[in-house]
Amino acid sequence: MKKIKFLKPVKFVNIDISLNTIISFLASPEIQQKLLWVKFGFLLTGLILLIFIVVLVLKTHYLQWLFLENVWEFFTFRPFGAKRITKIWNRIITRLNTNSESESKMAVIEADDLLDVSLKRLGFTGGTLEEKLGKLTAATVGNLDDVYAAHKVRNNIVHNPDYRLSQDEAKAALEAYQRAFNSLQILT
Repeated sequence: MKKIKFLKPVKFVNIDISLNTIISFLASPEIQQKLLWVKFGFLLTGLILLIFIVVLVLKTHYLQWLFLENVWEFFTFRPFGAKRITKIWNRIITRLNTNSESESKMAVIEADDLLDVSLKRLGFTGGTLEEKLGKLTAATVGNLDDVYAAHKVRNNIVHNPDYRLSQDEAKAALEAYQRAFNSLQILT
């Protein structure tokens, strides 16, 4: 029987590579001369990307928007967008004044959502409104227990379709939300 060789044995060369030899090789004038154009290419690419980023930031007006938002908050002592929140709040009060149970339910739900969004914009973290309320203190919102009670009313409305909401209960919930907004200095 004939022996078949598939692979030839490879002799490994013992190469002594140290960090000093690598650095001296890369720092040699011949390699530096060959890498000069590569360095210029990377430098040019970096400058082009930097110019692109600067132009993009200036064209989008993002920095101007942030600057104006901060200036507005500084001079008015109110969070940016408080006027818009006040308009939404006035619509919620209009819903409540219709004396319809379904409109009152919607008013409580919208007020709860508005508080959730407002707390998120103010930097309070949490997945739900209840988690955000847990990070508030009585010094921040004086009527924190009333806000929790109003949030429970909202949860009853959402999770129980047969829940009957009286007009007085809806007014009490919205008054709790309004005092919370006033404590946070959101409503103008």
